[in-house]
Amino acid sequence: MQALDGTDTRLLSALAQDPRRTVVALAQKLGLSRNTVQARMAQLEKKHVFLSFERRINTAALGYPLMAFISVHVQQQKLTRLAQDLAAIPEILEGYGLTGSADLLLRVVAQDAEDLFRINGKILACDGVERADTALAMGELIPFRVQPLLERGPQGS
Repeated sequence: MQALDGTDTRLLSALAQDPRRTVVALAQKLGLSRNTVQARMAQLEKKHVFLSFERRINTAALGYPLMAFISVHVQQQKLTRLAQDLAAIPEILEGYGLTGSADLLLRVVAQDAEDLFRINGKILACDGVERADTALAMGELIPFRVQPLLERGPQGS
């Protein structure tokens, strides 16, 4: 991915502060022309800088107030098929391959403890899973953020 410049990070910072801001409002705030903002937005989109909107949806509002992180130990030779099987479980929001003692880290949501038990059973039933360790998220201490990185400015450019 190509590094972003100062104008890109200023634009992203303005969007992070108010994602509903129009192109015209962004141009006014940043002292740029509307065409420049539109072109920059198109380039950022092309570079896959923006994540999907669904990452902003609160799963508690959908009836899944419980969040847990599940460390999964797997048979490596079955990892590709296992990833597909795990992706078919709707309550798994994210999955990462890891180094260290566990092979995968899954972020899951559940309606309650009984539902989490059911989801854990579905994960354990997948071919290639050896064991899983579940940690219940007690509360978000540092919400997802990018603003401090934007304030620092582009690195490596």
